[in-house]
Amino acid sequence: MAKSKETFNKKEKEKKRLKQRQEKREKMEERKANAQKGKSLDDMMAYIDEDGNISSTPPDPKKKKLFKQEDIQIGVPKYEPTEEDNVISGTVTFFDESKGFGFINEKVSGERAFFHINNVSFRIKENDKVSYEVESGPKGLVAVNVVLLPSL
Repeated sequence: MAKSKETFNKKEKEKKRLKQRQEKREKMEERKANAQKGKSLDDMMAYIDEDGNISSTPPDPKKKKLFKQEDIQIGVPKYEPTEEDNVISGTVTFFDESKGFGFINEKVSGERAFFHINNVSFRIKENDKVSYEVESGPKGLVAVNVVLLPSL
């Protein structure tokens, strides 16, 4: 007499598959039983009031606002940098006079920018207050057009 070719694992998979099929059938019958056919368009309509809240009542036509299509902006407007945006002030935190380079810490965010003596038009030392413009260099931020700020 030959052994059955159906193993325990196969039986379990088949039971699981039949159970899932039965659950799917029950969900489908439940959806059909709870379906509300014949809803009118007014019942399905939703409105947004002047505060941006969803409501079932139509808005008051007296409070209607008209907008021109050209005035509507979708997304973020394109950034157009100005010269004032690029000028940053900070403090020289390190300067190696023999090698001709140093670092400036920005006053507000504390970001650190590298600078070379070629981008400075005056004698500079540590703890000097300077204003500068930032460019992206191969290893990070690079300060250019470094100008000494007058002491207060």
